[in-house]
Amino acid sequence: MAARAGRASLPHRPVLLTFDDGYSSVYEHAWPILRMLGIPSVIAVVTRCQEESSTVDFGGKPVPRKQFMTWEQLREMQATGMVEIASHSHDLHRGIPSNPGGSMQAAATTRLYDYGRKQYESESAYRARINSDLRRANKIIRQRVGKSPRVMVWPYGRFNDTAVEVAAAAGMTIGLTLDDGANDTSVPPFGLRRILIESKTNIGELRYQLRVRASGATENDRAQKVAHVDLDYIYDSDPAQFERNLNHLVDRLTWLGVNAVYLQAFSDPDANGSASETYFSNRHLPVRANVFGQVAWEIRTRTPVKRVYAWMPLLAWELPEKHPVAGHKVVALAGASQASVSMAYKRLTPFSVDARKVILEIFEDLARYNSFEGIIFHDDITLSDHEDASPEALAQYRGWGLPDNIESIRASDDLLGRWTLLKINYLDAFAREAIGIVRRDKPGLYSARNLYAQVVLEPRAEVWYSQSLENSLRNYDFTAIMAMPYMENAKDPLEFQRALLKSVERFPDSRRKVIFELQTVDWRHQQALIPTEEIARVIEMLYNKGVRHVAYYPDMMFQSHPEPARMREVFSKISADPELPAP
Repeated sequence: MAARAGRASLPHRPVLLTFDDGYSSVYEHAWPILRMLGIPSVIAVVTRCQEESSTVDFGGKPVPRKQFMTWEQLREMQATGMVEIASHSHDLHRGIPSNPGGSMQAAATTRLYDYGRKQYESESAYRARINSDLRRANKIIRQRVGKSPRVMVWPYGRFNDTAVEVAAAAGMTIGLTLDDGANDTSVPPFGLRRILIESKTNIGELRYQLRVRASGATENDRAQKVAHVDLDYIYDSDPAQFERNLNHLVDRLTWLGVNAVYLQAFSDPDANGSASETYFSNRHLPVRANVFGQVAWEIRTRTPVKRVYAWMPLLAWELPEKHPVAGHKVVALAGASQASVSMAYKRLTPFSVDARKVILEIFEDLARYNSFEGIIFHDDITLSDHEDASPEALAQYRGWGLPDNIESIRASDDLLGRWTLLKINYLDAFAREAIGIVRRDKPGLYSARNLYAQVVLEPRAEVWYSQSLENSLRNYDFTAIMAMPYMENAKDPLEFQRALLKSVERFPDSRRKVIFELQTVDWRHQQALIPTEEIARVIEMLYNKGVRHVAYYPDMMFQSHPEPARMREVFSKISADPELPAP
């Protein structure tokens, strides 16, 4: 902290050792070595466990009190000046009910779900619960060791803006997480990253983890192997059937060899591309079933998948007819053909202040009540060159210094170009705003968006879609290009992929940020399945050309398509871990 403030210098590539939970083995085994070598450390205690006299309920299991250090031992270590005692909360190191499905998730960031009342605790009740817990832990630590903690070690590494504010008010401005990556001045003090050392961690693995951080590698350097999953296929109103479907999905994801999942968080019963219901509790749309959080948690805890992304529209929301914002829609220029109107999705106009507020509140509710690691935006972040002619949009065009009618704009190449760039930037800025809302509850959130292949292949297509690969690379962690030759009516599917790859490579850093999302179904011919072997050959070709990130859509679970053994085999041809230079 002194170095960050410019009052001191750190040694070359410093490492801080931390010990969570207050186990007695720290005193018995680690402390003699730390003391002998003069290595400082941070030890975080759960005060409820420390205050017990016999058996401790730790993570839902009874643990003998002797497995935790005594206050006397902690005072002895602190007195040397080599150990700093941190708070690990009083009683937040546990899971609490987080949804109707019974998922138990981190108490520090979860809004408690009340099964009896069938609702979540309010934001004020949540803040009061966190505040009471952290202040109680601080009071106990101060009484027992004579010094208030300045470090909060987030239970399970989970934290959010509310928890950070409460901790800071209690005097703890430093927070330790379990997030990946090195710590530099861009990492806030309340979100310092750590390498988790478990009993199975060997020296080789630790060395690799240190090299990853020293190299500056990020999630963009870890090969993404993504299954894009429709929750509409998984959910069933019969609880027993839904459970069978969920178990089948878990088994399938385990065998596919994927490490990330794009999971549908909205419902589109009429398959028109717009969301009329959700799979999570929210203020504005009907809830088909509050199961997104449950499914995401089951995937995250029961499969090798590391990241679950919530698949969400940005604009394509169909609000109930009586909703006061239902009429704030994207409007097409009179006489525009359906083919020229951005897939004909029903969308709320991003130029309406009220519509934007509703959309951001939907994202806020998603973040508050569910656990996930990323957002993947639907392919609806788009406006054609015949959109948007809504009153709110026309007013914005006047504010940009453009004519307030689309015919006049389209009649001039100069105006059309300016209008297109302004729309692209406006849409991406709105998406960033939604990402920012979610990051209040998910600080480590990864962002991704779908992009039409034509935008990459045909420069003029930026006008048709108000999308830009260059902008996407700048505004999102990942851009999932819909590399779908059958949807584009390509004559030679493999040549289509080669041309797409060649176009992508014109952009710096594209290999780290672009995901090739392949199709598994030919929607032109009554949902005809594209052979697994063809999909696998395309992936092999992409890997051979240096591509690291591949996704596929949709996963046809009940047809076992694509075939899991073959997909696992082809995904294994590239290491998920970052490629590091020789030491």
